[in-house]
Amino acid sequence: MKNEHQIIWENCLKIIKDNISYQSYKTWFEPINPLKLSNNILTIQVPSQFFYEWIEEHYISLIKKALRKELGANAKLEYSIIIDNSMYNKPYTVNIPTSNKNATKNPPISMPLNINRTRNNEIPNPFIIPGLKKIKIQSQLNESYTFDNFVEGDCNRLARSASFAVADNPGKTAFNPLLLYSNVGLGKTHLAHAIGLHVKNKFPDKIVLYVSTEQFINQFIDSVRNNNQNDFVNFYQMIDVLIIDDIEFLVGKNKTQDVFFHIFNHLHQKGKQLVITSDKPPVEMKGIVPRLLSRFKWGLAADLQKPDLETRIAILKKHLYNDGIEIPDDVIEYLAYSISTNVRELEGALISIVAQSSLNKKPITIDLAKEMVKKFVKNTTKEISIDYIQKIVFEYFNLPVSLINSKTRKREIVQARQLTMFFSKKFTKSSLASIGLHCGNKNHATVLHACRTINDLVDTNKQFKSHVDNIEKKIKD
Repeated sequence: MKNEHQIIWENCLKIIKDNISYQSYKTWFEPINPLKLSNNILTIQVPSQFFYEWIEEHYISLIKKALRKELGANAKLEYSIIIDNSMYNKPYTVNIPTSNKNATKNPPISMPLNINRTRNNEIPNPFIIPGLKKIKIQSQLNESYTFDNFVEGDCNRLARSASFAVADNPGKTAFNPLLLYSNVGLGKTHLAHAIGLHVKNKFPDKIVLYVSTEQFINQFIDSVRNNNQNDFVNFYQMIDVLIIDDIEFLVGKNKTQDVFFHIFNHLHQKGKQLVITSDKPPVEMKGIVPRLLSRFKWGLAADLQKPDLETRIAILKKHLYNDGIEIPDDVIEYLAYSISTNVRELEGALISIVAQSSLNKKPITIDLAKEMVKKFVKNTTKEISIDYIQKIVFEYFNLPVSLINSKTRKREIVQARQLTMFFSKKFTKSSLASIGLHCGNKNHATVLHACRTINDLVDTNKQFKSHVDNIEKKIKD
């Protein structure tokens, strides 16, 4: 007796078969196996990543139509891809939900027929087609920047929570505008896109637009050149959720700030949502006119900090899972320890390692990781952290790192803790109090005592000095 998921898929195949050639059906649909049906999500198994990408590119609309006919409007599709990883001699599968490019599209909206007409009949705004009663606005959202793909940690929990609240109820929360700020590469653009994607998923009729500040400035300059600033303003006043990235580029551009001020006021008064990203909080923005700066402070300013070690490891594992790739845990840990200030560079290093391994048929090892970090990750200087020093010291003595918080007075554990304090003072900018807190919750006096003890042993014990030299070499390597 056939299961429900098999029956559903067979019914879908009947529809699909009537709409494509026999050869296409035989090539792309006969190898597919239906696996399960749960919560209106049909999971099908495809034989490779390439197979999945081809289906998504050429047949996803047809599959969705067939699936919705069988399961209703809320039907969803998920793939289970068999990954043949010869490096580890074991195939495994990874589940990937289907993409939904149509979900990011905005509905057509009405515009006055006389708008956008200029003396020289040029098109002053790339979003608008002259003479049409209805226009379509590209949302410009990146489908891969979803909330599901964003790794939450202590470093970004407030920003992520506020972003989801805004996306779930745009324009109706106290977080309007929502200003996300951080140094480069820490995820603020990811969250901005995630807000837009969630809004489009939950409220498909809302007009969502993601735009970089540079793009906004260039469009305004074009409108001034073509003498149709009113059209430019009217266009932006139609947006339900306006996401503007890197607002710091408005600094010094007073005319653009003035027009953005009026757009901001109109959208805010109409209950529309504004999402803004910046590399600094409002209080540190210089060169933004006071009346606009005050409006940035109306809602919530949420920052994203550098991710801690656990979050960096989780980011790498999430990236690998999404791509259906496995690499050794020690390589993941090495990358997480080596690149601590920028998520973008962290992911870039991972991509370089995987590419080098794939292209040159090399196994992914620590040595390859070290080579790639030095060679391919630009402007990356390894930041030595207290966590990294703890790991190196305790591994050197074959001790679990968790023992650093132990109250035992065993000589080897006490000495490992003292060495951690010694090297932390030498290689990090952390205060003595911070070092003590990381090393068994000790005070600054204990840290100073540990440093004096290690220095005395180095001066009087050649074997101990050899250990210290070896550990230092490993830390700096």
